[in-house]
Amino acid sequence: MAVQKSRRLPPLSGVLVLVMASTGLVVVDLTIVAIGLPLISADVADGNSAESVVVTYMVAMGALTQAAGSLSDRWGRRPLFLAGLAVFTLASLAATLAQDLWWLNAARILQGCGAAVIMVNGIPLISDRYTGEERNLAIGAWGSLATAAGLLAPTLGGVLIDTFGWRAVFAINLPLGAAALVLAARVLPPASPAPASTGRPDWTGSLLLMLGLGTATLLMLRPGGTAWTGQDTVALLTACLALVAFLVLQLRVPVPTLELRMFTRPAFCGAMLAVLLSRVLTVGGSVYLVLYLSDGLGLSPTSAGLLMTPIFLAQIATGMVGSKLLSHLAPGLVISSGYLLKGIGFMALALLVTPDTPWWALLGPLLAWGAGGGIAGAPVMAVAVQVTEPERIGMVAGTVSTLASLGAGIGTAALGAVFTLYDGTSTGSQAVADGTRAVLTASAALASIAVATTLVLLHPRRAPRPDRSKASAR
Repeated sequence: MAVQKSRRLPPLSGVLVLVMASTGLVVVDLTIVAIGLPLISADVADGNSAESVVVTYMVAMGALTQAAGSLSDRWGRRPLFLAGLAVFTLASLAATLAQDLWWLNAARILQGCGAAVIMVNGIPLISDRYTGEERNLAIGAWGSLATAAGLLAPTLGGVLIDTFGWRAVFAINLPLGAAALVLAARVLPPASPAPASTGRPDWTGSLLLMLGLGTATLLMLRPGGTAWTGQDTVALLTACLALVAFLVLQLRVPVPTLELRMFTRPAFCGAMLAVLLSRVLTVGGSVYLVLYLSDGLGLSPTSAGLLMTPIFLAQIATGMVGSKLLSHLAPGLVISSGYLLKGIGFMALALLVTPDTPWWALLGPLLAWGAGGGIAGAPVMAVAVQVTEPERIGMVAGTVSTLASLGAGIGTAALGAVFTLYDGTSTGSQAVADGTRAVLTASAALASIAVATTLVLLHPRRAPRPDRSKASAR
């Protein structure tokens, strides 16, 4: 019997191209605007801080993802995805024409809402289009493209702003968004997944979750070093009460926004914990490593950014490797091996960090960090999809996006506390090196926790077996 040669890449389809391109737009807009903040401040904020332009987008996106994912399971991927693209594109036009900071922030909130709908429909659309190993490879390609978009954003932003001004970072979305709308109308199938239930949507739960997540995200995005105020206390209580009320409500309503019973499956819990820890480590760790490169080693912002590039390049290069390994090995082994490699990178960096370390000595550990993230990343998404009913894939995508946003905020805040605790024992560049070493050591410990929990929760008895089928894109 002839043996079919294993694929290295998923078969290209209009749906995959659309999802990858649209996701790229969303990810780029997370960071591209930060490059133009000084010019935005001078033009429409009367010289005042314009950081809210970044924060409002992230808060809106983080607050809406779970509700948007659950609604896509009920109303269908096509109408929600088209609506998300339309809102994102029109909001980009409004941002391009903004005359003051309030106008610009309102446009960014709408952009974040559209981005949330686009983002959470990516995995469901891929899952509806592909099966078997090809689905794993398509998810890996999607994740690698998202990483590449994040890497490209600062450079693209700099070129656009230097050439055309800050409004260009929003104007570039107009032709790209319009092209994505035309492509979506042509390639997205009209069929929708069968709803999990025919009852009334959980509007109250969705509003409570958006209130809780939005407030929590806003708190985690507070500038470091600022004093805690009474308003912050009120916001914290609001977030806690809203989230507790949401969880209680989910056990009572017939059509929940988040099906809590999914968390009774060890494999699903393992995948979700891996998503959370991944963002804690990647975002939190990189923030303080960049601080070390600039304030500890004295590198320029451009040089510090370039030295971080090996992390992203290695993650892109190995993203498909993790997806491929998932067809031959148990998911727990693949994901834990990625976290093990990531932890080795963190520990090696911790041993090397001093004010006198040559920059080239950091390249090996940085590559290990990125390669580990690439190997572990895509299999996590594939496992979450495989242990979930097809009619709930949108809900799962929303949960993944929500946990990723929370992980980024938690990582920045928690590792920031570690940095502050250990950098006070010395001064100058040595203080920065000491704080960064503590952050990297804590990151290595968290990576080891991720290895252990992944091996336990994604044990072959609990996780889906490797899927070796080669079904073509439907």
